[in-house]
Formats: sequence, structure tokens, C-alpha cells
Amino acid sequence: MRYMIHTIKLLKKVLLAIALIITATTCSDFLDEVPDNRVELDDLEKAGQLLTNAYSNASYAFTEWMSDNVDWTRGTNLRTSHLQMYAWEDVTTGPDELDTPDFYWFQTYNAIAHANEVLAVLDDLPAESDEDKLRKDAIEAEALLTRAYGHFMLVNLFAEHISPQTDSDDGVPYIKEPETTFIGTYERDDIEDVYDEVEDDLLDGLELVNDNFFENSGKYHFNRNAALAFASRYYLFKGDFVRCRDYSSLLLGSDPSAFVRDLTSPEFQNASSSITGYPQLYSSPDLPSNLMLMRKLSLVQRTDFSFGPSRDTYGDLFATRPFPNTTDERENPALVKGENALWPVRYQNLFERSGLNSNVGTPYHIAMAFTGEEVLLNRVEANVFLNNLDEAIADLQVLTNNRYSGAAAVITMDLLRSFFGAENDPTFTDQLILLNYVLFERQKEFIGQGLRWFDIKRYGITVVHDQQDQVSTIRLDSEDRRKVLQIPQSAIDVGGLEPNPR
Repeated sequence: MRYMIHTIKLLKKVLLAIALIITATTCSDFLDEVPDNRVELDDLEKAGQLLTNAYSNASYAFTEWMSDNVDWTRGTNLRTSHLQMYAWEDVTTGPDELDTPDFYWFQTYNAIAHANEVLAVLDDLPAESDEDKLRKDAIEAEALLTRAYGHFMLVNLFAEHISPQTDSDDGVPYIKEPETTFIGTYERDDIEDVYDEVEDDLLDGLELVNDNFFENSGKYHFNRNAALAFASRYYLFKGDFVRCRDYSSLLLGSDPSAFVRDLTSPEFQNASSSITGYPQLYSSPDLPSNLMLMRKLSLVQRTDFSFGPSRDTYGDLFATRPFPNTTDERENPALVKGENALWPVRYQNLFERSGLNSNVGTPYHIAMAFTGEEVLLNRVEANVFLNNLDEAIADLQVLTNNRYSGAAAVITMDLLRSFFGAENDPTFTDQLILLNYVLFERQKEFIGQGLRWFDIKRYGITVVHDQQDQVSTIRLDSEDRRKVLQIPQSAIDVGGLEPNPR
């Protein structure tokens, strides 16, 4: 069974390490140059409008090409950056190329800069009516949440995964003030300090967030549900499983199925024959499961672009399941990618022309920044570590009911123990087996969207990639330092940041 993810034995070590975290926790080039024609922020309306630029245009879905979700894909456009990421080499193509670490770094710090511009002037903006005071609070919440989210994603890409061993290691600069110099130097904050700053901004933003001021575009802003989902991801990555469970539950309420799209429904089944209609439905702001949407400048959704899962990899992944006589509805539809690969249909391939008569422009897709499915699986994982196994199984059953069609699919520990071939080995505890299974479901649920890379980092999963000859391989071991993306060269040379060790 090729796609059992990784061995249960590996997770024994992980469980022990994270148990230490549970006991210990309770509770710029860097930046673009300051524009000369900056809008004067003299009222709340302008401040609110500026925050539309506080969401990074860059997608982190490029991390798929470094993960175990892809194979060598023939017949696609393989750029230098794709080859470098596939081989876990430092990317050298510069900050202007889409779907690269450098592009993500610069675009995200640019977004953070917009949030800081708003926060710097907000106290001085007039707010005489009660409604204006509430709007000011809502603007402050959005600015704090976008700043926190930007730094959180940066530290999880460009630094080691947080743990008791990495707390004092180099993270990323946490920028809280507008830039006042054309060229400045920066220092990398410790990973723990970055996490602390993120937490402060996140909790302050959660306290003030107000969905009433987003009018008809709420899913494209940091609404309350998105903020709760962010808290769920933050505390999961931090290893604070009590708070992860609690914030997840604040979102999911008494009926978590309300936040899980039903791929077995007639609506999705009818759409599965359309490679345009399906992603439109999947990413629709009308779906309760889509908690926050973001426009991303990206080419990852194109079938003629970079690496994808081979047909064998893709088929094995979705064919591997503990339930006999069932179909995993996440498998279809899939686009043909190159000569030997498939790509899950999640994002619509969109293109904005630079003019009415132009054939050039900007490729983009609408990404699901946070979903109810992620929050549900976050809670499953948290409950596994808290040894609340019945609760974890109940949540997994909610997902199962909405993903597998055909015969009845009922999760039991006996079924999962058989699935992992551990019927006669008591050293493979129920906790270990459930942890393996939730990671397996996460891999399938978020394929093509970039979240797999963070699981690989969090659990020290080894990745093996086939080479072009389909015979030789390259390997990224569990503790390989290349799992930490390299700081952009300009941020090192001009900004004075220390590079990540290699």
C-alpha cells in the first residue's frame, strides 16, 4: 500500500515530543519601498479600503512541488524554479516570478506594510458616532488579523517548525511599524517571539472583529469565522491542543457537518462533469465551509505548468481507504496534467486581461484560505493528542459521511487497526493509529492546496522524489534543513538578515 503516508513507528517519536509541548503549554526587502504617492489616510473609509491590500497576493500552493503529493511530470512547462523546488534547492529566480518563495516573502511583507499603515493612523481618525466607533474597532481587528496571519505563514515557511528545541532559533522579522527609510536593516526574531506576537495580534483582533461592516464581501475579509479558523490552525501548529480544540469548537458548534461540503450531494455530483463548474462550486462564497477566500496571483492551477501527482500516485492515494465498496468523491474531477499526471480540480484557472484588446494580463485563482474541513480535522488531531479518541472518531465520521459514497462507511478502531495492518501489535496504540489516519485524510482533503507541506514539517515526514529517468530518486529526510525555505538573497544582502543554514 504505497500511500499509507509514513510508518506508525515514526509517529511514536512525534507523540513523545509533542507530549512535552502539552506539559509546557497551558494556555524588508523584506518590504517594498515606501510609495511617494501614498493615499492620505484621513478617514475610516480610506483606512478600510487600504486594508484590501493587506491580504498577500501570493499563494503558498507552490509548496506542493516539494511535497510527497507530486512526481516527475512529463510534458509540462518546467521552469528553473520548479526544478529547484522539486529538488529542494534554494530558488534563485528572484522576487518577480509567481509561485516562488521570494514572491511569497515580498508580497506578504507588502501586505503587512499596508496593515501597519492603517494601524499607525487609526487612533487619530475621527469617530464621533457609536457606529463609527464600532467601524474603527472592526478596521483595527482586520488590520491586526491580517498582520498576524502574514507573519504566521512567513515564520512557518522560512523557519523551523516551533518546538521546545526551536523556540530560540531564528524566525522572521515581526514588523509592527510603517517603513520610514528607503533601505533599512532588520533582525530575525526568535520563533517563539514571532509566535507570541502573532498570538497577541490574533487575540486582540478576535476581540474586536465585527462582520457587520463587510457588506456583501464578508468571505473576502477576516470575518469572525475566519479568525476562529486561524486560531484553530495557530494553536494546532503551536502544539496547544486544548486551545486548538476550544477555538475549533467555537466555530463548529453543535453541528460540525454544517461546515463540511457534501461531495456526495446531487449538487456536487452534477458539477463533477464540468472542470469549470466544479471549482466554481467548490470555491463559492455561498458555501458555509468556505470561511475566507483570497485572490492569489498564481499559475498552480494550470495543467501545462510544473509538477503534479502521477496517475499512479493520484489513483493510489484515493483508492486507499478502509471502507470496502466505497468511492472517495475527492478523486473526481481531475484535470490531465502533462503526459502522465492528474491534478485535482479545486481552483478555477482565471485570467485578468490588462486591457479590453490585450492578450496579456494576470493569471490568478480564488483560494480557500480557511475552510470548515480544516477546522474539523484540526480538532480531530487535537483530540487525538488529548486522548479524547471518541470525540476524534465522531468528527472523522462527519467528514467520512460527506466524502465516501457507495456502501456504508463507518469508522471503528477495529477497522482502522486492520487498515494499518496492526491487528496483532499492541505497541500500535489507538492514539497512534488515529493520528496516522487523520494525517492521511488531511493529505487527501487538501491536495493541491499547499497544506501538506506544513504537515511534512510538523511531523518530520521523509519525502522521496523520482528523477526524470523514473529510476533514480532524491530524498528529503525527516530532519533535513532544506525543509526551511531560504530567506531571499536581497533580504540577506541588503536587509542584513541571516540566511538559514544549509
